[in-house]
Amino acid sequence: MTARPYAPPPEATPHRRLCLAADMEQYSRLETRAQSVMQADLVRALDEAAMLAGLDRAAWARQPQGDQELAILPEGTPEASILGPFVRHLTAQLAALNAHRPATIRMRLRLAVDIGIVEDAALGHAGPAPVAVARYLSAPQLKTALATAHSANLAVIISDQLYQDVVRLGNHDLDPSQYVRTHVRVKEFGNYGWMHLPGHSPDDEWSSVSIPAEPQSPPGEPDPGPVLLSQHVREGVTVGRDVIGDVTVGLPSHTPPADRCPR
Repeated sequence: MTARPYAPPPEATPHRRLCLAADMEQYSRLETRAQSVMQADLVRALDEAAMLAGLDRAAWARQPQGDQELAILPEGTPEASILGPFVRHLTAQLAALNAHRPATIRMRLRLAVDIGIVEDAALGHAGPAPVAVARYLSAPQLKTALATAHSANLAVIISDQLYQDVVRLGNHDLDPSQYVRTHVRVKEFGNYGWMHLPGHSPDDEWSSVSIPAEPQSPPGEPDPGPVLLSQHVREGVTVGRDVIGDVTVGLPSHTPPADRCPR
């Protein structure tokens, strides 16, 4: 039987969408029946949290993957409705689910959120935003944070863009002091993200064990030297792990050689 030649799909129109992904901790250790129960509980918890936050889950483009779900939200979904009410209601749903469960079958989730370009593709979705949420979700420091905070049911990581645009100024009842910045490098992906464990202060142990050093060069590449964040503050004030005030935020920049430093 001769294989058909590959026919590229019709050109899709990319859209700017909110993307989120949720993944269950230690799902593979469960027996088959327990896995089925946990999958149903995950869908129920996400459904209830969305409904209580005033979001229409039926309009989400969902891509289930066993112990996790990737969701592309409709255009125009307010970012603050996900980072605020949805996260709060999801935290409450998980607390209710786990209230009478032994520790071995508690549902504990990692949640990643980003916004960016998405388009439909043959196997689901394509674009930088779906890739980014998958990489944020797999961040070792997010896994470490959840494993360290034993009483937590949810660990959230959001992209730096969402933090700067939505959280940083403290709008919509979002508290920037409850977020911890971290650099995520997974496979070819490298970027800053901001972690938040609802109900757990960054002063708790989880934040100190989960923050890696500044980004390192991949194996085989020379070390570019010290990295400075191009974040210049005049009359700013420190809030949590960020600076608010007269501030310009840019990409990381490397320290120039001494003989080229401005006088």
